[in-house]
Amino acid sequence: MIAEESTTRPIASCEAEVIEADVAIVGAGLAGSLARAVLARAGYRVVLIDKRAIPPDEFRVEKIAGRQIDILRRLGFIDDVEAVAAPFDRVLNIRDGRLIDIGVGRSYGISYANLVNMARDLTPDTSSFLLDQVTNVSCSEDRQQLTLASGRRVVSRLVILATGMAAALGYSLGMRRQMLAARHSVSFGFTIARPDNAPFDFDALTCYGKRAADGVDYLSLFPMSGGMRANLFMFRDPTDPIMRELRRDTRRTLLRLMPGLETYLGDFQVVGPVQNWVMDLTVTEGHLQPGVVLIGDAYQTNCPAAGTGVSRLLVDVERLCTLHVPRWLETDGMGTEKIAQFYSDRDKLAADQLSLQLARYRQDLTSNTDARWTMQRKLHFLRRAITHRVDRIHPGWVMRVRSALR
Repeated sequence: MIAEESTTRPIASCEAEVIEADVAIVGAGLAGSLARAVLARAGYRVVLIDKRAIPPDEFRVEKIAGRQIDILRRLGFIDDVEAVAAPFDRVLNIRDGRLIDIGVGRSYGISYANLVNMARDLTPDTSSFLLDQVTNVSCSEDRQQLTLASGRRVVSRLVILATGMAAALGYSLGMRRQMLAARHSVSFGFTIARPDNAPFDFDALTCYGKRAADGVDYLSLFPMSGGMRANLFMFRDPTDPIMRELRRDTRRTLLRLMPGLETYLGDFQVVGPVQNWVMDLTVTEGHLQPGVVLIGDAYQTNCPAAGTGVSRLLVDVERLCTLHVPRWLETDGMGTEKIAQFYSDRDKLAADQLSLQLARYRQDLTSNTDARWTMQRKLHFLRRAITHRVDRIHPGWVMRVRSALR
């Protein structure tokens, strides 16, 4: 939907102090930058506010695949991703040194900072980006007001909080984070290379943990602009001494935790810093308020091992910015009856619920030692191995059966 001409006037400034917009977005990470791109392309007056001119080099999302590619294609941004990311189409999946199966399908490796820069560059109008910090937000059923550290004010019909896990602004509005699972998972990110910089014998590889007591879900290896990137996902107490060992002697500890991995990697070394991230699962309460809406991690966090964070974020951006915001701006007011439509959106609810379900499933499949999950773990990998062998003997047969059962 394209905005009405009456709502697409250039962003106006009165005495360089008050900036008027249809939508003000706080947070220029991936969610906020994509939201600005979608809304600006539709002709709305949008301001994006962030205190950082350069995205932080954080260990966040580094791989795009599956449904995420489908949504980026629908939004019209997949060519932009392809221009800056490293593509790969084949993933070897192993466990205890044995091949389980081979994943086939386009995926991309890209650092979070490069992904955010790509998203910011989708909007060529640099005047819509305010390098500033929001110090106060006041929301109502009509107009929203943001006070910036520079003394400027932004007045808009809607505020989108895309502030990730930074909760200060939401807290000032009475919103609170409900803890669903403290220290739910631990992730490590680092780059590996062979001593002579020779290529590895695979495009990408996933190695699953074997022993439930180790708490290792899987190690994902995939190409990125800086080399072969490694993402390790664990369900284990972040204060356990193994965490310190992984940071100090990553190579040796990794090979100890994942028997059979060295057969596929050969001689390698860890290059550059080893980053890690401890993730709490939380959801925001008190979020239904007039004039303001939360997207991405600002609303609900995700388990990195489940791989649902970017999918949720993209669903939020697509549903909010292509459906709900255009409808809301057609009529006066921005009360809770409008905002509630987004939070009750069927696709959004499904993505949020699936994210939490997969977070718990991956944790149990990895580290739960009771009889049920011990058997479930064995059957999970056995089914995958049998399916792969059948598909090698009769190519395409498994896919045809799955299609027939849908």
